[in-house]
Amino acid sequence: MRMNRPLLLALLALAALLALPGVAFAGGRDDDDDDRGHGHHGHGHHGHGHHHHHGHKKKDVKVQLLGLNDFHGALEPPAGSGGRVTDVVNGQTVTIDAGGVEYFATHVRALEKGVKNSLVVSAGDLIGGTPFTSALFHDEPTIEAMNKIGLDINGVGNHEFDEGEQELLRMQRGGCHPNPAPPSETCANGRFRGAKFDFLAANVVRKNTGRTLFPAYEIRKFDGVKIGFIGMTLEGTPSIVSPSGITNLEFLDEADTANRYARELRRKHDVEAIVVLLHEGGAENPLSPQLNDCNNITGPIFDIVTRTTDDVDLFVTGHSHQEYNCVIDGRPVTSAMSNGRLITDIDLELDRRSEDVEEVSLNNTVVTRTVAKAPDLTSLLTTYQQLAAPIAGVPVGQISASIVRESAPFLGRNALGNLIADAQLADTDDAARGDADLALMNPGGVRADLVFDSPAGSGGQVTYGEAFAVQPFNNIVTTQSFTGTQLLEVLKDQWCGGAATNVLLPSSTLTYTYDRSDAVAIAGQTCSEVNNPVSNVRVGGVALDPNATYRVTTNNFLADGGDSFASLTAGTNRTTLDDFDIDSLVRYLEPTLTGAPIGPPATDRITIVE
Repeated sequence: MRMNRPLLLALLALAALLALPGVAFAGGRDDDDDDRGHGHHGHGHHGHGHHHHHGHKKKDVKVQLLGLNDFHGALEPPAGSGGRVTDVVNGQTVTIDAGGVEYFATHVRALEKGVKNSLVVSAGDLIGGTPFTSALFHDEPTIEAMNKIGLDINGVGNHEFDEGEQELLRMQRGGCHPNPAPPSETCANGRFRGAKFDFLAANVVRKNTGRTLFPAYEIRKFDGVKIGFIGMTLEGTPSIVSPSGITNLEFLDEADTANRYARELRRKHDVEAIVVLLHEGGAENPLSPQLNDCNNITGPIFDIVTRTTDDVDLFVTGHSHQEYNCVIDGRPVTSAMSNGRLITDIDLELDRRSEDVEEVSLNNTVVTRTVAKAPDLTSLLTTYQQLAAPIAGVPVGQISASIVRESAPFLGRNALGNLIADAQLADTDDAARGDADLALMNPGGVRADLVFDSPAGSGGQVTYGEAFAVQPFNNIVTTQSFTGTQLLEVLKDQWCGGAATNVLLPSSTLTYTYDRSDAVAIAGQTCSEVNNPVSNVRVGGVALDPNATYRVTTNNFLADGGDSFASLTAGTNRTTLDDFDIDSLVRYLEPTLTGAPIGPPATDRITIVE
């Protein structure tokens, strides 16, 4: 049924009245035993594909949830592997082009058509690490797109904190960015009104007040039956975002937080049906091309779910960019890849008497590009593309072949990351700009490939927009002094402690060997306990001198200990460039506009001994 606009607005206003925001409060928890004898209902058949039920008793209330995660501002159809989905159809593995906000909106609207009770929910990383068309405008376009699509709730992810607490509050409340650094813009398409949907952050509390940054939960009512939604990010967020923007925030244990608020939802608000939107996930082992299966899921999500009360009925998860449809400890756990390539179509049946979840059926569906584009999203996207075009389309370099992020970053094989390290070294090796000897780049900061025959720059031309997509974080290039002994600790840190095989990508001036078996053996242990798997370190072709001083360039995220590299905070005599890491990359590429194009650097800087 097509609804006329005034009626739709009236219904939306009514829905807003029925949405009770979660109460964030300071103070202790109430730990009395709950004596209402709540028996947890089993989740009927958790299935792959849809279950259609006919002739159900009147007491059942049906609610559809459409779940997404890790959208990362992918307004345009993502290029390369980030815009493809692999699935098994009739026994054959097929690759499907997927994603793009114009198609995403069409799929959401088709799934919602004729459905009385429906909500769109997100498990974090809507914004941050975004392509040029969103990032240039401080992700205002993505918030506006999600407003049009009708997103209802977003549990925060780590990338929501990339630009700090105040900028995230602006995303919710609206208003122009107070100080957009050129070439970025704010309110370019008129006043930015903020998100019409609600951010939830149950485990993010302000240190000075103890209160949550956003509400911990939200209650929605359908046919008189309430569903509580608890939203949160991973406890490890501080190690993967820049510390300066989150100095007043504390990130709490996910399961403890879910248990606390599930209890509060039941005791204070009589809510029996509880959904957790959690920006943390896992991966299947082995990875599978099927969108709706679950092979031996491993990772943090397994522990979190098993430690969470049975009162939670469903987990919509993210962060790992995987696709799965699991049952962990009796509860359904879903994830819908990234970049808006999938939508998790969740059907809940709620018993009207017990008000609890009777049945859940789930289906990860592909956001194919074979459907019509949603005209209102095309209009929004076109507006921002036209605003961005004068900057995005400027040629900044030429490549002779695609320079990509390899699929095995744990091995230190990442040609584009090596190129970025070379660019940062070239920008900081002069005495006046840092006097650097080597540079190191984190693989997680390399967000896109440079594709030889891309639509934006044909025949090897690289545009500013394409370069920006590779490095969208506006990090500051930073150079520090380390002794040779300290540099060995930095390299060792790649495997021990929390870093867990996060191999940094070196500039051409740093080469070394590591022993794979030693590296695997120390994963997750504290650095002091174990031997260094790294040997034969050479800087500028000369063997490392433990007593000499070396100038090492990284981005400020790493220099401040990001990605669990505590050893990088030991640097001294810090100097910084006065612009961004993207500018170093552009300066490195610019000579290729008139000279010979550049190709992928050889990935032979790290030698692996098996």
